[in-house]
Amino acid sequence: MFVAARQKPLCRAGRVAMQSLPNARRTSRTKSRVAALIAVATIVLAGRGQDRPRIEMREARLGGNGPLVRHGRLHVFEDRAARAGRRIALDVIVLPALQTPAAPDPVFVIMGGPGQSATAAANGWANHWMRRERDIVFVDQRGTGGDHRLSCAVPGDDDDLQGYLDPMFDEAVFRACLAELSQRADLRHYSTPEAMDDLNDARIALGYEKINLYGGSYGSRAELVYLRRHPQTVRCAIMNSVAPLAFKNPLYHAKSLQLALEKIFTICETDPRYRKDYGNLRRELESVLERLQRNPAPAVVRHPTTGEPTPVRVSRETFLEALRVIMYVDYRDVPRLIHRASRGEFDELAQQGLERNRALRRSLAFGMLLCVTCAEDLDRITPAEIERETQGTYAGDVRVRAQMNICRFWPRSHLPADFGKPVSAETPVLLLSGTLDSVTPPRWGAEAARHLPNATHVVAPGSHGLHGPCIDRIIRAFLDDPTRRPDLSCVNDMKLAPFNPPD
Repeated sequence: MFVAARQKPLCRAGRVAMQSLPNARRTSRTKSRVAALIAVATIVLAGRGQDRPRIEMREARLGGNGPLVRHGRLHVFEDRAARAGRRIALDVIVLPALQTPAAPDPVFVIMGGPGQSATAAANGWANHWMRRERDIVFVDQRGTGGDHRLSCAVPGDDDDLQGYLDPMFDEAVFRACLAELSQRADLRHYSTPEAMDDLNDARIALGYEKINLYGGSYGSRAELVYLRRHPQTVRCAIMNSVAPLAFKNPLYHAKSLQLALEKIFTICETDPRYRKDYGNLRRELESVLERLQRNPAPAVVRHPTTGEPTPVRVSRETFLEALRVIMYVDYRDVPRLIHRASRGEFDELAQQGLERNRALRRSLAFGMLLCVTCAEDLDRITPAEIERETQGTYAGDVRVRAQMNICRFWPRSHLPADFGKPVSAETPVLLLSGTLDSVTPPRWGAEAARHLPNATHVVAPGSHGLHGPCIDRIIRAFLDDPTRRPDLSCVNDMKLAPFNPPD
């Protein structure tokens, strides 16, 4: 399902670049200086009892000269049930609140994918308004960072730009990846429930009693799992682009893309601003897909590092997947890209598709993605569902069947018997859905809300990952007092950003 990260990463995915500061005792000269710098020294956060989780935190700067943070590693058993054997070290970063004293309940950020590193996104939150009053905490999910990152060499690199456009789920690639990862990890232990128990360990070790959760896309699924397993520890939860347990990744990708495109077609056919240039967009897209089905089209892209023109090919499948990943971030170019393709111009679509896929494939640990989705999603998909959910769509069943083929040989996690059942909790929850979300449309926020009696579901103009001043005001009001329904009136004034002109 993924999520498009808008924050600037602090480092390459899965590696946290930190510069530790000098020990305070060696640099203190006065009593006041000692008191001020004690926090810079190593802090061991531990509760009573030998079995309580512990994290050794040091004050450091992100990337050497970035914002001041607290950084440490939480050591957990790979096999949590056995509490023996291999341990993995999960990076933890705390962006401390800017005000003193901080609110007692921090915000724990859970990333999407599945497969994105949380700590890699920390730098982008350094100036976030949530940080004024609260610590913001990032805990790498098992399999996403450091030495435990479950990466696979999926198609695409800067010597093979075509690979960034081609399908990801190549059987030979993932058989080789499985052989490599199995030498250093037991892939049966990288599920969402285990990861959410890790997150609770981090909460305990850091000394927080209650926390607020923030996640998007798969991150919202992880929040729901955490709510089921540790409900008493959550003050409130914010879920942007909601993927509840009923969402079976990637079963609904084709239909969600279809619905988003249908909405764009309707806007272009009925809005006088677009009728002249884009009024026939539906037929233009269908004509393009028919031509690409017969013969892939040539295109030229700029190399991402050298800027050199590089030839690539665009097939029907790569065209639709490019549209889908482009719509993760911004739908405004979609009519123009389709219109230009109808005139035989594929360069811009190929360029944007390459850029989005390059960023996405570099940010995700695909081995971890498979550990999660094979057991938690694809094992629950039936042939009848594939037929029903892909019939009549442009994208069809290609993606779901390709991923199912890999899952035939990928190891499975053992999941709780109630894993696929809806999560019900009394915790206040804010659900955010974009009307043009091509991955997790509003139906999924509504599905989650049915089982959460204290949920507020906001549906607003936008795509995957709602943002903007109105959404910030709603989140701020909810975070200030989750027991009160926030004022949603500003949503009535929100409008879809206009589509870009054809030339």
